[in-house]
Amino acid sequence: MAEEVLARIAEEVKNCRRCQLWSSKTNPVVGEGNLSPEVMFIGEAPGKNEDLQGRPFVGAAGKLLTELLEGIGLRREDVYITNVLKCRPPGNRDPLPEEVEACTPYLDEQVKALRPKFIVTLGRFSTAYAFSRAGLSFTSMTRVRGKVFRATLLGLKVSLMPTYHPAAALYNPKLRDELVKDFNSIKRELEALRGGSTGRSLSLSDFM
Repeated sequence: MAEEVLARIAEEVKNCRRCQLWSSKTNPVVGEGNLSPEVMFIGEAPGKNEDLQGRPFVGAAGKLLTELLEGIGLRREDVYITNVLKCRPPGNRDPLPEEVEACTPYLDEQVKALRPKFIVTLGRFSTAYAFSRAGLSFTSMTRVRGKVFRATLLGLKVSLMPTYHPAAALYNPKLRDELVKDFNSIKRELEALRGGSTGRSLSLSDFM
């Protein structure tokens, strides 16, 4: 079921003209990973490397995300990774409101098809999206970051946790400590959902 829905979404995104980003993209970046995921990661938008390869989080931020996942006993293929926007904004600028409005119906369909138990939002744009769909008030990342919210999102009961986008930690190394803390919270939340253990926790020495 999910495979068919996601294949249809990929075809629709490939031919999408809902906003002007189609005209400057190299490849759309729909998402990839486990089609029955416990946890779904939602980022902001594709960057240069993602646009070239047609895959999410394959640049420097993606390398950090992969390291953070591995540090809590997860592989990329264990989770599903996508973005709010499926096409790269020119120059990696912030998504425009009309672009978010045009593109998020695809993300809505992805969430409903994948039915994750746990959604992790990476950065303010994906957090604003998830909070709006869950009927929650979003003010700033510093207020909600690292907290787990029990929410009903698009009809699904989920655990929802915002954290910083890995790219932010590349520009501000102080945020890496916060990301490590948040990924350890992800580990604990998954343990609670599974009723077991996912393995060791991260420490800052993993990134030294």
